[in-house]
Amino acid sequence: MAPILEGTTLDADGRVLSTQWSDQHVSRFHSVWLRDNAPDPYTRSPDNGQRLITLQDIPRETRIAKVEKTPEHLLLEFEPGNKFVKFPLDWLYANRYDRVDVKTKDCGTLPDGLHAFDSALTLDKVSFQHADVFNDLDCCKQWLETIACYGFARLQGGPVESGSLFKLIELFGFVRETNYGRHFEVRSEVNPSNLAYTSLGLQAHTDNPYRDPVPGLQLLYCLDNSAEGGESQVVDGFNAALLVQQTDSEAFRLLSEYAVRFEYRDKSGTCLTATAPMIELASNGELRTIRFNNRSAAAFTDIAFDDMESYYAAYRLFGDIINDSKNHIEFSMQPGDSFIVDNTRVLHARNAFRMRQGEGSRWLQGCYADRDSLFSKIAELTR
Repeated sequence: MAPILEGTTLDADGRVLSTQWSDQHVSRFHSVWLRDNAPDPYTRSPDNGQRLITLQDIPRETRIAKVEKTPEHLLLEFEPGNKFVKFPLDWLYANRYDRVDVKTKDCGTLPDGLHAFDSALTLDKVSFQHADVFNDLDCCKQWLETIACYGFARLQGGPVESGSLFKLIELFGFVRETNYGRHFEVRSEVNPSNLAYTSLGLQAHTDNPYRDPVPGLQLLYCLDNSAEGGESQVVDGFNAALLVQQTDSEAFRLLSEYAVRFEYRDKSGTCLTATAPMIELASNGELRTIRFNNRSAAAFTDIAFDDMESYYAAYRLFGDIINDSKNHIEFSMQPGDSFIVDNTRVLHARNAFRMRQGEGSRWLQGCYADRDSLFSKIAELTR
């Protein structure tokens, strides 16, 4: 709930409205900004909230002619046109932009609402029962919020049926289809017909760094695991980036400022490339996306000669931190178990494994989805 609005003032020409709040904040609003964001049904669609006017529909000389305050609203009269608009006080406070913290974050800051994690994070905080997320909306919301907060969550006790992963995605969104299909099979057998289906361990990595944008979420669902070893691991890439920054600020600068190329090609004709920093920052300095996948990294050709050795040292430092078991969460997957990662942040890995007495297999199904649908579902359930 917003603080109490204690008073308002207008500048001499009505171009700036100042609001004084009970928490001692004074927030200023430009008249053109207020008019552009008017919540009335002639400016915003009541059905979907989309704006019905363009900036060109607002007169250049727009000013506020009159202000009236009620316990829950501020009623403004705009000139020219004698247009009256009622602004909820809670909305005004939540959307104030005259703040000292705007664009003042340090480079490499964790976004609000996210928690970095390492091996100290206990699995019970990120684990849920499959049936609960389907049958209890509160539990489903907690599962989705955990994914949003930590970038990772695990489900246990699901049905051991091919295609079960699609029903999980349908709880909040849609499958993002790629050249691998609507989903992909991860099989490891005694006599593999393809090297991709071996029992070798995999370094922690993010998927598909050669796409722009990368798939936002990845879901892996276990259907068979009659092997010894093969534990799954997840690593918080944001936490690793923060550790790089704390250890060597110059290494962090190199990894966040220089873009490198990732690529994927196959015999079917697929040819994918994307260029981006391994540690990508938003314009306000917040951590945005981690791309770390040695198998898909192309030759680095956009790094200055004088910085190349230093860049490789920074790359090695990043990899050392990612590989450090102190930053891993490790768990075994049983048939019916699944986990989901925010692929823009959390890396996943697998230990090497072997079959028992030459028998058995390891079979997972995986698919991708977009992050925006997850946040949309959280907002829907919150309302």
